[in-house]
Amino acid sequence: MRTDVTFTSNGLKIAGHLYLPDYLPNTDTTPGPAVVVGHPGTGVKEQAAGLYAARLAEAGFTALAFDAAYQGESEGEPRGLEDPAQRIEDLKSAVSFLTTRPEVDPNRIGVLGICASGGYSLAAAATDHRVRAVATVSGVDIARQFKVGADGTQDPAVFQGMLDAAAAARTAEARGEGVQSFGLFPATAEEAALGGRHVFEGWEYYATPRAEHPRSAKTLTWSSVDRIATFDAFAAVSLIAPRPLLLIVGRNAVTSWMGVQAFQNAGSPKELHWIDGASHVDLYDKDEYVTPAVAKLAEFYTANLAV
Repeated sequence: MRTDVTFTSNGLKIAGHLYLPDYLPNTDTTPGPAVVVGHPGTGVKEQAAGLYAARLAEAGFTALAFDAAYQGESEGEPRGLEDPAQRIEDLKSAVSFLTTRPEVDPNRIGVLGICASGGYSLAAAATDHRVRAVATVSGVDIARQFKVGADGTQDPAVFQGMLDAAAAARTAEARGEGVQSFGLFPATAEEAALGGRHVFEGWEYYATPRAEHPRSAKTLTWSSVDRIATFDAFAAVSLIAPRPLLLIVGRNAVTSWMGVQAFQNAGSPKELHWIDGASHVDLYDKDEYVTPAVAKLAEFYTANLAV
């Protein structure tokens, strides 16, 4: 069962979908485990995050998928702002919301971050001890992706150019020229293919009937770039220990090096779990890869969100 819910994060109303297991709602049921599910960068709760939340509910967990502030159905201006500090606060506020729910045992809350929310989840859980277990699927540090590319080989001059553009955008906005944004996806399949497999798969997921959604972000504000620049999703990952950490990575994902790096920086207990044949985006929605990922997540949360 899915219920529309809202909660606040830094004074902004956040829109969420709360997925309940089949045995709920039942006022006689003892409060049980729950998982906050964060969506990929530019995504919305109706896409990968909602899919994983629904599947976790089928496995017996209350699960909350929500739109980040400034995106989707959540409040915040300018639209399309990607602010790591706010994204981390959104996750912590989602945990706070779950602690108030009668279906949820506040001592049995986990977090799942997908793609960029994987990095944000590591940062949020590092300092929020209410999070008892942390998992990521295709987790990345958005700052590393911007600075060195999804595969880690991007010329540093590219990001310096983006910082130049961000600075110019802030000046333009100060002069009253309105919010300055840039497009995220190529216009055509041919253009997307020129960017390689990762770019093409992102375009195919977000910009075609495969998974496109009218509220998913097709642009980001330029002011997002200098906010992202100083973020480091892995800086405090060692603080998660001794709480358990699971990193699920596609064997064919060009971003897999970031999962390995996060794993290396983390303390124990930790596990790096590979999904053979899967790319980064495959793990968003392709059942042959989502099903084993969810099975692993259910096993992980069952073991680590026990009474």
